[in-house]
Amino acid sequence: MALTRAGALWSSSAWVRDTRMHTRMHTRTHTRMHALITALLLSWLPALPVRAQPLPMVRPVPGMLITRSVRVAPGTYHWSGRASPDSALLIVRGNDITVDLRGVTFVGLPPDSAPDAARGTAVRIDGGRNVRVHGLTARGYRVGILARNVRGLLLEHNDLSYGWKPRLFSIVEHESLNDWLSFHRNEQDEWLRFGAGVYLRGVIGGRIIGNTVRQSMNGLLLSHSDSLDIRRNDFSFNSGLGIGLYRASWHRIVGNRADYNVRGSSHGFFQRGQDSAALLMFEQCTHNIVAYNSMTHSGDGLFLWAGQHTMDTGQGGSNDNLFLMNDFSFAPTNGMEATFSRNQFIGNRVVGSTHGLWGGYSYDTRVVGNCFGDNRIGVAVEHGQGNLVGGNHFIGDTLALRIWADSVEPGAWGYPRHRDTRSRDWRVVENRFVRVGTRWQIANSHVIDSSRNVQSDSLSGPCDPARIIPTTAWWRLPDIPEAPRRWPERAEASRGRDAIVVDEWGPYDWRSPKLWPLDSTRAVPLRLRVLGPSGRWRVASLRNVQSITPARGRTGDTVQVVPHRDATGDWRVELEFVGAATWSPRGVATRAGVPVRFAYERIEPTQHWVQRVFRYDDRTDPFRHPAAFDSLLRSAPLLQRVAPRLDWIWSRPADPAMPTTHFAMEATSTLALPPGAWTLRTLSDDAVRVWVDDRLVIDHFAPHETAPAYARISGGRHQVRVQYVQVRGWVELRLDVLRGAVRPSAGSSGPH
Repeated sequence: MALTRAGALWSSSAWVRDTRMHTRMHTRTHTRMHALITALLLSWLPALPVRAQPLPMVRPVPGMLITRSVRVAPGTYHWSGRASPDSALLIVRGNDITVDLRGVTFVGLPPDSAPDAARGTAVRIDGGRNVRVHGLTARGYRVGILARNVRGLLLEHNDLSYGWKPRLFSIVEHESLNDWLSFHRNEQDEWLRFGAGVYLRGVIGGRIIGNTVRQSMNGLLLSHSDSLDIRRNDFSFNSGLGIGLYRASWHRIVGNRADYNVRGSSHGFFQRGQDSAALLMFEQCTHNIVAYNSMTHSGDGLFLWAGQHTMDTGQGGSNDNLFLMNDFSFAPTNGMEATFSRNQFIGNRVVGSTHGLWGGYSYDTRVVGNCFGDNRIGVAVEHGQGNLVGGNHFIGDTLALRIWADSVEPGAWGYPRHRDTRSRDWRVVENRFVRVGTRWQIANSHVIDSSRNVQSDSLSGPCDPARIIPTTAWWRLPDIPEAPRRWPERAEASRGRDAIVVDEWGPYDWRSPKLWPLDSTRAVPLRLRVLGPSGRWRVASLRNVQSITPARGRTGDTVQVVPHRDATGDWRVELEFVGAATWSPRGVATRAGVPVRFAYERIEPTQHWVQRVFRYDDRTDPFRHPAAFDSLLRSAPLLQRVAPRLDWIWSRPADPAMPTTHFAMEATSTLALPPGAWTLRTLSDDAVRVWVDDRLVIDHFAPHETAPAYARISGGRHQVRVQYVQVRGWVELRLDVLRGAVRPSAGSSGPH
């Protein structure tokens, strides 16, 4: 496929003639964009020193300041990071500096530590120009490399995996609101709280090449940065973002892997994504080229939002970005989401997602030559204007295309007060619909042209954008130097959406053996699937298990576990794997043929909760009139229920007798725990407190969004009482009993 022509729409077709001027303007824009990026890259790429002698060798010490080119002595250095992200093991300042870190490994945490204990920064680059850092391996830090105000930055072949990430609470049956992400502010580096393999602010020009960030929260975060060439990196299997942009423009993001950046997904139970994404473009991100990337199995493949300035004023947006020949498949939510902006989506692949493209309030947008397959809705846009949907293939989507306008728009938005937001001037032309449930639904919208679309029952060959684009005479591809012509392929990226497995530390990366439930974790017998590299397994040990069948087998098998009748919700299965080489979730490698133990355990002690629900008013408000509230709890309840667990989450209750606002619940139960250390953990929204044997152990009794709180207790028999208050909004209450002394995550908003 030739890649030597500028991006433009050209056709002799009648439907495109009146857009030639607009198209030529786009052509000039992209040509200028390419020329500018190339010039910036050539002028700002770090000048590699030409030396007759090798770089001087230095032995690092924590806090070392580097002001000249050096080679850091190879070795593994076990140095914990400090609390502040601005603290760093190495600090680089100056111009024309190369820091050669090949063979250097910084370890901030032992591999058996919880990832949310990571802190500090491995390398910080303060200002300067033409700075090169390459070859570093860093594990167990909040931030791997932090750079600010650098012109001409080269980061290459650094492995910054296994960094900080928070504990997640959305596991199997229960989604927790605590795990939802918000990226709305980053003017003061608020995103640093999320951690990253690489965090860049105010970086202008340079290259990010061949780096790896896996099993952290975020791969690469860019803020207020321009004109970087970002290629051949692997930012996969992170629990937040693969790549995140904030006020970041004129970048080339080409040929990267950013698969399985996901949370809030449990196959068969909930598919939320919780605003995780392979690629986030947030707040005035413009003129970026995103091409030939694999960005599958992420909360959203692409999550693009114009920004709060646009929402308030109707001005600006994340505009004039080109998304070319990317694979955004198998997203729990949207393969591509791009709202309140003007962009081009050319030749992308989106299969097996909830929406192929969600483009609310998009305008003058081109959706051309894409493959949408087996999505619930292929393309969905409300209040769009002047958009073209042309030459796409829709294959097996339940609904291929939905275009509509709502009669009432959100009153809090400034956007519709400053702009015409009618759904109008659409072109839907020359698309092919194959085995779709419904071709389109169009409501309250003006369509100029909906001709030359084809509906059929079959398609010769797979839906491959590489086949569609070259045969589409009215669409030419832009010239992207060093373009791979195909997104990077990996076996994990071709699996279905059910391959997304998210445990309490984020997405599973399929590089180590794992047992995972196929049904409710409370099912008896419980079916567990053996996941991981190819190999054989056998039962190594059992605790409180009556039977497991089979007792040995191969990766991919399903086993059935029946706990003992008297297991009291506390049982464990441990298997031994022998097969291919493995990497643990903390980055520990094991050679092929060496046995590896892995386990699944269930801890939910038998409980019998008597739940009494009360409605309160201004006179019995629990926060302003606690004595009156206590009296209310001694009166007859509005309703009473008995349940085997405390586990509530809803926006509206399924029980019509349950109030929706201003209610309280008091629940009591007896817990019988084996000897040892235990932890009670609550997840609550709006307020909770817990007594154990009449001793207050959790006091999180002020209105708050969903947050955890913890209390340590000993084994034995205990009387537990829980008070919960709901003011308004979402309801969430969960009480978990955890083995051991579990500490709160760093930055937890709840009481410790």
